Amino acid sequence: MDDLIEWIATHALLLWAGLLLVAVLVGDVAWRWNLRQRDAAIALGRAPVAIRARTVAMLLIAMILLFVAIAIAIGAEAQGLLPGFDAALASDLRAHLPDTTLRIIAAITHLGDLWTVAAASVVVLAVLLLRRHPSLATSWAIAVAGIVPINSGIKAWFQRPRPVHGFLTEAGWSFPSGHAFGAMVFYGMLAYVLLRLSPLRWHRPVVAGAIAMVTVIGVSRILLQVHYLSDVLGGYASGLAWLVVCIGGAEYWRLRQAA
Repeated sequence: MDDLIEWIATHALLLWAGLLLVAVLVGDVAWRWNLRQRDAAIALGRAPVAIRARTVAMLLIAMILLFVAIAIAIGAEAQGLLPGFDAALASDLRAHLPDTTLRIIAAITHLGDLWTVAAASVVVLAVLLLRRHPSLATSWAIAVAGIVPINSGIKAWFQRPRPVHGFLTEAGWSFPSGHAFGAMVFYGMLAYVLLRLSPLRWHRPVVAGAIAMVTVIGVSRILLQVHYLSDVLGGYASGLAWLVVCIGGAEYWRLRQAA
């Protein structure tokens, strides 16, 4: 195990780039599948949907199970497999990543800061209202308004301390990562809004861009040692659960209005 952790820490930036590439490719496959579903629905004279109710249910169940599994694992004694891996990886990353690199990563991670997301959310909401998309604006407001209370509530429940010697010092509890949760909801919901309003030719880069932002921001928290790996995975799982609920609700509302 120690050799694996050492190897991961040594090749952290390369693994980050590889993970980003894989995430974008998986997202592209999902986009292609959704596009085929859209074309099939149109051919049958049905209204296409961004996400079907069955998909919402499957993703929601999967993310809840993943979150529960992570929560159980980190709830074990400090020397348990996942807590031990988390602590050893954070320590090795601090030893292997130079300060210059970490400063660059620290600048990137601000794209997921609370005030950055809050300010951008207000701008998006204002644009939607000015362009007279009240239902979409309401769905957007509900999604982003849920970020802080949901994530903060979960953090308060688990009360997991942050890594001791992180490159950045931040207040608050560690699990699940607020940046991972917020990036998943904000950039995921932003992609949904843009898919609703933009021409089809822009959909592919919109999906790729959203996935890239979520991946970069989440992993940056691990590299900066302000969160453990399991914190980010928990943030992704809980954030995606809330995101699919919001998008599923928005699509249900849209179809009801069109009926």
